[in-house]
Amino acid sequence: MPQLPDDLDAVAVRTWCSLALEALGRERAEIDAINVYPIADGDSGTNLYLTVESAAAAVEAVFAAHETGTTAPATADAVRAMAHGALIGARGNSGTILAQLLRGMAGVLADGGDAAHLRLALTSAADAARQAVAHPVEGTVLTVAAEAAQAARGEDPDLRTVVTAAYEGARAALARTPEQLAVLGRAGVVDAGGRGLVAVLGALVETVTGQAPVRGPRTASGNAAKAPVTVDGGSVVGLPVGGTPVEGVTDGDLPASAPVEGPLDCPEDGGAGPAFEVIYLLEARDEQVARLRTRLDALGDSLVVVGGDGLWHVHVHVDDAGAAVEAGVEAGRPYRIRITHFATESGHDVRVQAEPAQRAVVVVVPGDGLAGLCTEAGATTVIARPGEPPASGELVDAIRRAHAREVVLLPNDAALRHTAAAAAEQARTEGVRVALVPTRAAVQGIAALAVHEPDRGFDEDVVAMTAAAGATRYAELAVAERQSWTMAGICQAGDILGLIDGDVAVIGADVPGTARTVLDRMLAAGGELVTLVLGEDVPDTLADALEEHVREGHLAVDTVVYRGGHQRAPLLIGVE
Repeated sequence: MPQLPDDLDAVAVRTWCSLALEALGRERAEIDAINVYPIADGDSGTNLYLTVESAAAAVEAVFAAHETGTTAPATADAVRAMAHGALIGARGNSGTILAQLLRGMAGVLADGGDAAHLRLALTSAADAARQAVAHPVEGTVLTVAAEAAQAARGEDPDLRTVVTAAYEGARAALARTPEQLAVLGRAGVVDAGGRGLVAVLGALVETVTGQAPVRGPRTASGNAAKAPVTVDGGSVVGLPVGGTPVEGVTDGDLPASAPVEGPLDCPEDGGAGPAFEVIYLLEARDEQVARLRTRLDALGDSLVVVGGDGLWHVHVHVDDAGAAVEAGVEAGRPYRIRITHFATESGHDVRVQAEPAQRAVVVVVPGDGLAGLCTEAGATTVIARPGEPPASGELVDAIRRAHAREVVLLPNDAALRHTAAAAAEQARTEGVRVALVPTRAAVQGIAALAVHEPDRGFDEDVVAMTAAAGATRYAELAVAERQSWTMAGICQAGDILGLIDGDVAVIGADVPGTARTVLDRMLAAGGELVTLVLGEDVPDTLADALEEHVREGHLAVDTVVYRGGHQRAPLLIGVE
């Protein structure tokens, strides 16, 4: 039996994230079914699951970076990664609130994980979440969080006592939500977001006690709360804004279908609300965000803005989606923008979609520049920003956004193979025929996309794309962060590493010299076309110099150059 933690260290945080993801996976469908306030769109459980999936992936990345070390990561690194992962992966209203709860906890737990710090963390989390919502309503996840923090107060030094008290307080508060919010009482259900929080706190109980707690909300008599009823609800899709396709007002990272759930601050009468849900990440200063809150609050409702330290997650329901996006542009740099249209018929949401296309390509790209290139080629893109790999839910969203009967998925990263496989499997259960081409680099994806022909047979098209990707050798340049052993010898911090097909093959002192050496080694085995993808800060003069180098040493080889934008590597190289 594994040793139980005396405080919430990095290993415990990792376990908590894993167990929370499992718990939400088990309860996702039931939470979706009770999502009735104020719109029965049935996505709360899915949104919470995807949010925690992103948090868990961020924590795993911290541990992966310490694989060669003898000690676990610092607790502060783990809890901050958890909070950051939840922030960038937050979905819907409940997911956004959960991200702020985790952020509030992380700010305290980074300083210590004992009982006293946990009590303070729960209070900090509840306060932070309430402050993030423009117009809080009781009987929601905010109430459940506050009651959990209240129940955990005291002087008991035992971590297990504090965690269990918080969980029981949350269960009791959840059971009372139908009494506080009339729409829940009429439907005979508890709050969906609150139930998700109970599942997350239950995972924390299991982490510190080694035993899974009793599942489900509690009534005053101690029995299970009334079984949830299933409420019919449709899905939502992206529609044009002001006569312009939604993609035209964003950075090219807009799903046409995104999970959405009811806001915390809409009227209880269930009347018609704003037409669009707008969600985006925002890089902005605190003072700009304060003004943004005021402007968005005037535009619509269900306003939730969470985050800090320059990175924010914005969620709002409005009638003018373009104005909501423009407000973000004025405040800073919005990205990962998702716009969803609510169509109401007979009191229920309905899907408004055109006939699906026969075939589409979904491609993961490392920067804005390649996203534009692939979009022009007809592909649906997902941007993998530095340190922010997409979760499976984001890939599923992109497949839905492609809106086709057949989809070719290009992950363009060996580390995404399992994530992409999970997304493909999920999409298949929804009736989409998906082929996963295991591309390991963006240049392989470009090669595959170049030979894509939607008019030929699906299998034939997939074979041609797979062959083109397989015939493309790939390389990238990276900067060594510390001294370490590589296949090319010992590198020092600051050295330029040339990785060919994923392995370090060249250690150099500067980018131009290392790039030339890498090109020579790759072209020694032959090649007809060199593809160069330049990072945001790489000057055009480097591309000119490398083109001349290829021309002088390899007369029959052509070179094409693309701007990748903000990407992890300063230079990507493909040879085919």
